[in-house]
Formats: sequence, C-alpha cells, structure tokens
Amino acid sequence: MIDDPIVEEIRRFRKEHAAQYGNNLQRIVEALREKERLSDRVRLNPGPKRLGEKVLGKEA
Repeated sequence: MIDDPIVEEIRRFRKEHAAQYGNNLQRIVEALREKERLSDRVRLNPGPKRLGEKVLGKEA
C-alpha cells in the first residue's frame, strides 16, 4: 500500500477524537449531535424517499 500523508492525518485525527470520549461510540455521537445543535449552519433533512411504482410491483 502507498503511504498517503493526508489519509494518515485523518486517521490520526479520528483516533485522537475517539480517545477524547474513551472510544465510546455513544459518547462520540452525543458530542457530534450537540455540536450540530449549537452550529449556525443550515441542516437539511430531505425526508424519506418515495418508492417508484415499479419498485412496489405496480407496473404503469
């Protein structure tokens, strides 16, 4: 495999970030949700996608 400094930097950041929360996925997710909640950025929720009639087995 080729060593990529950008990939290594991302992996190092992820490892450090996870260590801040004791490598506990639930705590990581809660922290990210809180950060998102406090952010001024617009969040988009496109909602559920409608299935097409062919997918549902109803040919037109």
